[in-house]
Amino acid sequence: MTAVPAFEHDPYILALPAPGSPVVLPQWIRRGNTYANSQYHDLDWSLAPLIDNPSASLTAINWRNCPPSYLDQLKLITWIMINGQLRPTYLQTRGRRARGRASAQEMKDTCADWMGLARWLDERGVSSLIECTGDDWRGYVRKRALDGLARKATERLCSRLTDLWAFDQLSACPIGVTQPPWENEGIDDFLPEDNIDKGGENTTEPLSPLVLGPLLIWAIRMVDDLADDILVAWAEVRQLNARAAENRSTPESRVALEGYLLPLLETGAALPSIAHRGERMLARTYIAGRTGASFQQVDYFKHKHQLTVLAAQRPGPCPLQVPVSGQINGRPWREYMDFTEAAELMRHLGTAAIIICLYLTGMRPQEVQGLRSGCCPDPAPDLEGSSGRHLIRISPEGDTGIGDEGPEPNLIHGHHYKNVIDDDGNHVSAGELRSVPWVAIAPVVHAIRVLERIVPPEELLLSAAHHDFTSQRGHPGALKNNGLNQRIEDFVAWANREAETQGLTDQVIPEDPHGAIGLARFRRTLAWHIARRPGGLIALAIQYGHMRTVLDTRTSGGYASRNHRGIHSVLDVETALAAADTAAHLRDQAAAGERISGPAARRALAAAADTPRFEGQHVTRGFAKKAAKFLARDGVVLYDNSDAFLICAFKHDNALCEPDPGATAPRQYACQTGCGNAVRTDTHAQQLRQKADQIDQRAAHSPEPMAKKLRKNAAKLRELADNHDATARAAEDVA
Repeated sequence: MTAVPAFEHDPYILALPAPGSPVVLPQWIRRGNTYANSQYHDLDWSLAPLIDNPSASLTAINWRNCPPSYLDQLKLITWIMINGQLRPTYLQTRGRRARGRASAQEMKDTCADWMGLARWLDERGVSSLIECTGDDWRGYVRKRALDGLARKATERLCSRLTDLWAFDQLSACPIGVTQPPWENEGIDDFLPEDNIDKGGENTTEPLSPLVLGPLLIWAIRMVDDLADDILVAWAEVRQLNARAAENRSTPESRVALEGYLLPLLETGAALPSIAHRGERMLARTYIAGRTGASFQQVDYFKHKHQLTVLAAQRPGPCPLQVPVSGQINGRPWREYMDFTEAAELMRHLGTAAIIICLYLTGMRPQEVQGLRSGCCPDPAPDLEGSSGRHLIRISPEGDTGIGDEGPEPNLIHGHHYKNVIDDDGNHVSAGELRSVPWVAIAPVVHAIRVLERIVPPEELLLSAAHHDFTSQRGHPGALKNNGLNQRIEDFVAWANREAETQGLTDQVIPEDPHGAIGLARFRRTLAWHIARRPGGLIALAIQYGHMRTVLDTRTSGGYASRNHRGIHSVLDVETALAAADTAAHLRDQAAAGERISGPAARRALAAAADTPRFEGQHVTRGFAKKAAKFLARDGVVLYDNSDAFLICAFKHDNALCEPDPGATAPRQYACQTGCGNAVRTDTHAQQLRQKADQIDQRAAHSPEPMAKKLRKNAAKLRELADNHDATARAAEDVA
């Protein structure tokens, strides 16, 4: 009787591959993924057929880094990892984050750790995984820990090495990898003494307000005021390039060429030129496209009249025949659009739109990278024909707030990718459509509309192929993180040059004290400003009040997240840290002898005494849950409101700002005089008088109707300061 092969009745065991077998079996390749598949005998295994996340970089496994004696063994186990699936009984012992199938990047990193083990064993004369003993496992992990591998990273290494043993058991012909000793002895004894968790976005430093203010000014200006000029200029450049490539030599085109260039030569005028490798050269394509001459005719004319030398001596612009409508500070921002800068301006325009989307939505970078044209449809108009939109209110004091007009805002429909798994618990590279859309305010809608003019319908808004305006290399997927980080730095450099040119030295973007701006810092910065600058001088206050209103109530059940986490946890952490800072500052002020006033003064002092001071910069992942629990303590959380010059000891039932049911924070942009949660110190009274003096100075240079209103507001601020002085008491008297 013939024995039945094990893999025919065990769905988790894979048959052995042949030299020509595909590296990724067809059942794991998603429809629409057209990346080339490698073969088993190749030394480079592309994992691109497993990658459907547009923000992910394509990756591959290079077998040249593997010791020859281990090549066949590791190739087989890696192929099983790529195409197999860990048993559920094994995963049950791995923790909730364990996956039967991991992401392509995790597979590559796991294989790299396996090769690292193989190199270490090979150096010690161990030529096969079968010979790897418990002492070898211990020695390798100890070596990596001594090399400085942190506790979390060492734990991850051990998990990947255990997978080497687990996947070997899924082969129709197992190699015989021994079980690592930590599987029976426990993992703790194998880990270094380092339990500091420095992961997560809450450890990322927020951007300085001094950086973010002018950065957003330039980004919004680029999208709202300059986009039309740039897009029209780029369309003209593309037409000139196409025309130049198609032109043929004719007598008419020669006459047109001579008619354009000879007058410039005869008058000594500047010649159309471009910069190339640090030198000025004749703008050959521009001239051909504008005159209809062929490249051969332009080259002949150039050599005949020695234009190579003359163009370097008399370099001139390449003006386009398109109107300029954009303005900066009430003046046209360009005398003409130039052929040579159109590609650069398109690059910066795309970057400006990306900055707006990253900051004014709270999305993770990969979620922005996954957006497609058409993701933000206009809402249906109401009965009067107006669509929902967000307005900006500016008070006579110059403070800002937001208001809503229309019934429906724009919604952004997109995918999320973090921790997305299928019904079997396997990683899903393509992510999934977010069940709760993002809410888009006006600047975000404008930015998306600009991106939709750059890419074709249904295409990724950040398509790498369509945002490569110079080389047009046709890269797949979306622009990647490293490239986007560089584009942001380039945009800052361009904006600063433009600020100097336009005489706007107050809008120069300074260097951030914590280094490069980077994609990851926008989301943390949004939460920082919602928590600490609710009135909002940044971005005209358009987003803080809106986001705080939506996120505090939690009525969305998942706004910006798949469940209760997402941007909620980031905001909770930042708000809790801000509240702790406020409490600590109030304690310090009281200890220094400052007086305190307001109906909530006693409650505020008690809360300040009971709130722990936060020290240090690193925030653990578990702190988010503690932060949410802390903020739920109604009546004892202190919110600094620098725009209202007070502290809000928020108690929901006392609040006059009309917080929604379930809100754990006030509507700080809607602070009302006479609220039972208000607390003021002597410092606040001093700030009120300083603000009143500033308003009076403004009134002195304003038309009388406006000046009268400004003086009235200044008087109200002084009245609040006087009321504080009349009722304030020392902290020991309040208690």
